[in-house]
Amino acid sequence: MAGLLVRWAINAVALYLTTFVVPGLRVTSFGGAVLAALVLGIVNAVLRPILLLLTLPLTILTLGLFTFVINAVMLYVVGAVTHRLIITSFLSALIGAVVLSVISFVLSHLVAD
Repeated sequence: MAGLLVRWAINAVALYLTTFVVPGLRVTSFGGAVLAALVLGIVNAVLRPILLLLTLPLTILTLGLFTFVINAVMLYVVGAVTHRLIITSFLSALIGAVVLSVISFVLSHLVAD
């Protein structure tokens, strides 16, 4: 249970830091980032596998690069559901998805398990 909370906190901080790097992404506050990270985790657990399965031929055709588009769509869904994450364009969501995954990866490796 503690590991889940640590991962949630890492993702919230990563999302908050991503909004400083990507100009088209904003969160209302750090609390908004925490809520958006929670919703992003739920959306990634429920909706993302379905989308990955449905778009598998396209993902194979693009050698996996279409996964970035799916991650951007996940950010859009979070923005639409929570209204705490404001996304101005699809390009911002796409760049934000890449930056979010990099920051989350770095933070995950900095925090000991």
